[in-house]
This record gives sequence, structure tokens and C-alpha cells, in this order.
Amino acid sequence: MTIVYLSLGSNLGDRIGYVQQAITQLTARPGIRLLSASSFYETEPLGCENAEWFVNVAVAIETSLPAEDLLDVCQQIETQLGRHRDPQNQNAPRTLDIDMLFYGSQVIDSERLVLPHPRAHLRAFVLVPLLEVNPRLLHPVLNRTIE
Repeated sequence: MTIVYLSLGSNLGDRIGYVQQAITQLTARPGIRLLSASSFYETEPLGCENAEWFVNVAVAIETSLPAEDLLDVCQQIETQLGRHRDPQNQNAPRTLDIDMLFYGSQVIDSERLVLPHPRAHLRAFVLVPLLEVNPRLLHPVLNRTIE
């Protein structure tokens, strides 16, 4: 089993409801167990003017799924909850965004997945909720804790 940290966010419709539904759907899947979740945070959107603010949360899960299989599950849940990807605008408003931040201490650089998340350490909307979940989490590349 591997401990994985995810960031979930929404800035369309019932923002809190979408994030809650995503956590429920995620942890209902075989091989995934919720360990902890942060409080909900309201944050300003990046790169998207006049958009609704995001609701963000960080979760720690334990999983037996390989990283890319977990990515598939996250993307399936995003789609089920109304996420439409705009290839022209990665920062477009969305019902749900699930980002994998850390998959244990693994460093992955594949065509589909880069872990740790390459911008996690630069984003307060990721770091603040993650600080609540595990302040001593060690970034395997930067060799620094979230704290």
C-alpha cells in the first residue's frame, strides 16, 4: 500500500458538493482508503480572469493501485462529475480538478504523469491544505518538508 496525496478543487456550480462527491467516489473504489482530509479553502483562480473562486482541499489516501491506474480513476471521477477539458485553456473553470501531488516518495516522469507534481511547491492553494494533512511530508526531489 502506498500513501498518496491529492489536491481537489472546483470553481463551477456546487463547488463544495463536487469536492465532497469526488472524495466519496474516490474512497468507494477498491484499493483506496481515505486517511485524512484538510479543511475546505476558498482560493483565487490562477490564470483565469472573472472566474468564480475555487474551493480546494487536500487528502491523504492509501492505495494498492499503481500510479497511472490511480490517475485513470481520478480522471474518470472528474468526467463523471462534469469536468470538460478545454485543450485551448488549461485554466478554464471546472466542476472538478483532481491533481496527484505525491505517490509515496516515488519520482515519476512519464508521458501521462509527472510526480511529485511539478508546481505543487509553488502553489499556496496546494501547500496550505497539505500542511494541515501532513506538515512533515518530505518532498522527494526538493528534500524539504511541506512545513
